[in-house]
Amino acid sequence: MTTSNITEMTIDDIKALIIEVVDDRLRNWSQPSRDTRSLEEILAAMDGLRWTPPPSPTTTELQEDRDR
Repeated sequence: MTTSNITEMTIDDIKALIIEVVDDRLRNWSQPSRDTRSLEEILAAMDGLRWTPPPSPTTTELQEDRDR
């Protein structure tokens, strides 16, 4: 493919260019690094990040607060 102007390219030339670009990008694409932790380590980390809300007041406590 020696044409430098896209208007002079045939459909087959354009398809070949697209294939070339996609192949090049796939070849140069880097895979994200794999996590080497065990399942137990991942679950433990998730437990450490989990937020537990404080206990909510009971209905009786809310009524007592309202009555004050």
